[in-house]
Amino acid sequence: MNLRRVALLATVLAVGGLLAWLSVVKWDSASKIATVACALGAVAAVGVAIWAALPASGLAKGIAVSRTGKAVARRNGSATSGVRTPASSAGGPVRADRTGDAEASDGGDATSGIRLN
Repeated sequence: MNLRRVALLATVLAVGGLLAWLSVVKWDSASKIATVACALGAVAAVGVAIWAALPASGLAKGIAVSRTGKAVARRNGSATSGVRTPASSAGGPVRADRTGDAEASDGGDATSGIRLN
């Protein structure tokens, strides 16, 4: 279970516990209802704020590119239309979509898509 779910679960349990405790207390006046509603709202707001501040898991880190332009390499040069990165520093999945044309001449080297080096 990730940290965001723990925060959300703790909030739900805190609000539920407070509601259960306040329901067994004698209701002497109508002003207590307003106090209870405010207390429950405050506890829920703090829990949701903590949940929202925590980073979401499941979002994969990595590299994604789309609609890159044309790459032209000449005279022993190198060009990449897409992604060019060391495999060890990608940090997750690498995705290239709709990359441009790659053209090489005079000993050049061109890649369209993904080039891990």
